[in-house]
Amino acid sequence: MNILAVTACPAGVAHTYMAKKGLEKAAKKLGHKIKVETQGSMGIENEIKEKDIEKADLVIWAIDTKIEKANRFDGKSIHEVPVAAAVKNAAKVIDDAIAKQ
Repeated sequence: MNILAVTACPAGVAHTYMAKKGLEKAAKKLGHKIKVETQGSMGIENEIKEKDIEKADLVIWAIDTKIEKANRFDGKSIHEVPVAAAVKNAAKVIDDAIAKQ
């Protein structure tokens, strides 16, 4: 499965990147491809492009704050969870998102 994710927390420091790492590790273990954009204190990093969105089977937002350029995902089904969910159990976040498609 081709998964996209955006992670963002209010401070935009540790949890944003911990969620990214957790989702990447879990996706690899579960046999999925993933691209994770972070929106933290450094702004948007690893920005998801339109071509990535078109090819995506699944979009996950692990966020605790509003994200920039959210309208890029209009028309896509988005599974939104708190950042802490992706930090604590990213595999469950991915499995739940797949189950809700």
